[in-house]
Amino acid sequence: MEHSEKHPVKPVEHSDALRRELDLFLAKGHAHTDFDHVIADFPAQLRGVRPPGVPHSAWEVLEHLRIGQWDMLEFSRDPTHKSPDWPSGYWPATAEPPDDKAWDHTIRAFHHDLAAFRKLITDPASDLFAAFPHGDGQTLLREALQIADHNAWHIGELLFIRRVLGAWK
Repeated sequence: MEHSEKHPVKPVEHSDALRRELDLFLAKGHAHTDFDHVIADFPAQLRGVRPPGVPHSAWEVLEHLRIGQWDMLEFSRDPTHKSPDWPSGYWPATAEPPDDKAWDHTIRAFHHDLAAFRKLITDPASDLFAAFPHGDGQTLLREALQIADHNAWHIGELLFIRRVLGAWK
């Protein structure tokens, strides 16, 4: 669509609209089942079970979601951040959570970090398009899309694990 001189589209309006859409996408996902729905009432006795043919338990995927999102958040806001070793630093050491508190702590940390990232991308002072000086061309926009993509993939994986375990309504 062309814009006339009479009704020019201002770059700030585009940026504000993009920020709103990214925020909604990260908050709700829209096309996918959301995080809270998938983890709600996940049976404690099944959290550490690796179904036959499935490489990870729900605990492993949940903790991987948290670690990956935390790493992308910290990379985006702290130029001195050091990412964990790949792949060992992005997955828990065991298939089972150490206890119920660990499961609940991971859920709270996931929410906390997602809220912090959403605050970062909705802040008009944050440049969505500038490459981070400490990266290899990454931008805040790229990190937002990567978090959304990574989260959607693994939330879907959690849903699949629940279905295979017979724990999905």
